Amino acid sequence: MSHAQRETVTGTLERQAGTAEPEAFFVDVGELEFCVETRGDPGGEPVIFVMGLGAQMTLWPEALLEHYVREGYRVIRFDNRDIGLSSHLRNRLKGNPMAVMAKARMGLNISAPYTLHEMAADVCGVMDALGLASAHLVGVSMGGMISQLVAATWPERVRSATLIMTSTNSPRLPMPKPSLIVRLAGVGKKGSDEETVVERSMDFWKLIQSPGFPARDEDLRERITYNFRRSYNPAGILRQTRAILATGSLSSATRRIRQPVAVIHGLADPLVRPAAAKQLGYLIPHARLELIHGMGHDLPEPLLGRFAEISFETMDRAS
Repeated sequence: MSHAQRETVTGTLERQAGTAEPEAFFVDVGELEFCVETRGDPGGEPVIFVMGLGAQMTLWPEALLEHYVREGYRVIRFDNRDIGLSSHLRNRLKGNPMAVMAKARMGLNISAPYTLHEMAADVCGVMDALGLASAHLVGVSMGGMISQLVAATWPERVRSATLIMTSTNSPRLPMPKPSLIVRLAGVGKKGSDEETVVERSMDFWKLIQSPGFPARDEDLRERITYNFRRSYNPAGILRQTRAILATGSLSSATRRIRQPVAVIHGLADPLVRPAAAKQLGYLIPHARLELIHGMGHDLPEPLLGRFAEISFETMDRAS
């Protein structure tokens, strides 16, 4: 993270001190530094939002977070390691991405600088830094995998879990659509300038977005551009991808989850196929399973209220 980025976030925090507006700051967890934002009632039940692969915390829709604020929750989101304004690692990866994916599908061991287990420990570290004994978790995609590991490994830290468009990462689950596999392996138009990255990201998001609730191009472009300017770390995305592959199946851990759980998934998801949600429902028989027509692998505005209500009802079960 650059000095300018730190000053920007710190300045925002100073301007917001004493207000009900979101507060952004940094916390140390071991040797890593995490950018964290909190909003809502400081005395409310804490809800931690855990983002997915290659996604900064700013991809959580403001409208979704505000649903939780209005219900009196303390809303917390943060940048995972290797993304956004949190610490970027410097480990270089070895091996062709497609070959590594093939090894993972065969259940072979994959080397990686870290795995999802370390990223789950990061969540607990952020909780410790905030003085939280426990919290509700809302995890999306990779963040849902991380949330499963936190709930299974440190059950006393998790009050409930809302798992959105995620999976157990089992190699037996259906693959993403072929057009997405090549994109995940890094195939596509090269370049790291803003115009190229935005266009490449636009193409990818259009492949995974909800066909029943498509975003407007101008809204999509604005969001992608904002996040590019906030932070761009493609090497971190590759390391997070390798972490997923190196972790392997979470099924044995998922079976141990006893907290209230909601599983929300789109029937039109081309990246994490609906079979993943059904497997979660099988492994967590007490979970509430919600399969939504027209939903892909994103968080479309028309569905945010529904997501929040499902989550609230799940959190109420933890009371």
